[in-house]
Amino acid sequence: MSNDAKENKVTLGNLIALGFAIVFFSGLLKSNEWWGLFDFTTLNGAFGRIGDLGSFRGSGGGGARDGFIFAFTLVPTVMFAMAMIEVLEHFGALDAARKLLSYVLRPVLGVPGESALALIASLQSTDAGSSITRGLLDEGKITKDESDTFTMFQFSGGAMLVNFFSSGAVLFTLTNADGSPAVTASIGLCVAVMFIMKIVGANLMRFGLRFSAKKKGDVVESKAAAARG
Repeated sequence: MSNDAKENKVTLGNLIALGFAIVFFSGLLKSNEWWGLFDFTTLNGAFGRIGDLGSFRGSGGGGARDGFIFAFTLVPTVMFAMAMIEVLEHFGALDAARKLLSYVLRPVLGVPGESALALIASLQSTDAGSSITRGLLDEGKITKDESDTFTMFQFSGGAMLVNFFSSGAVLFTLTNADGSPAVTASIGLCVAVMFIMKIVGANLMRFGLRFSAKKKGDVVESKAAAARG
């Protein structure tokens, strides 16, 4: 067996690492119980309060200064996400994702299987999803057009699951005057619609980029033909 074949072979350890990565970034174990130790958001934690200002950032800020403090608050999340990805990559999680999930992500979103962890992370944390995507782009694992398409998927309804279940789910507790539910749709249906529309939006970007590239190619070809003539 060649060295390339050995390197591309997905082992049980790779699959375990991939499974852990999916669970870790998915938010399934988000809790204050002991199993919260295996959840990204739980371990990422939160800044403490400074007096009555409400948070580390305080209140009443604005302009470039407040923007700098906001960006500074993202540093721990980005560093932690990238560190975990490096560890998981060492154990072959990205190799397993590339091998197994390319068959799904390539036709659906036009991105390689290595993007799976960024996709999963983006469903609960826009910061983690974007930092992982940036790492994939810097390492040449996705192209510029693929990163643009993938960014469209992530930031249309960013951190979809966390935001929906922490804020939107309250709508399902509302009732009409007669006691009937004010929202008749199921939670599962709402999540499915949001996820499908994220895919639709990403593919609009995908085909828009493809059309733009084709148009630029036609312009270059016509200019070359005119120069030859």
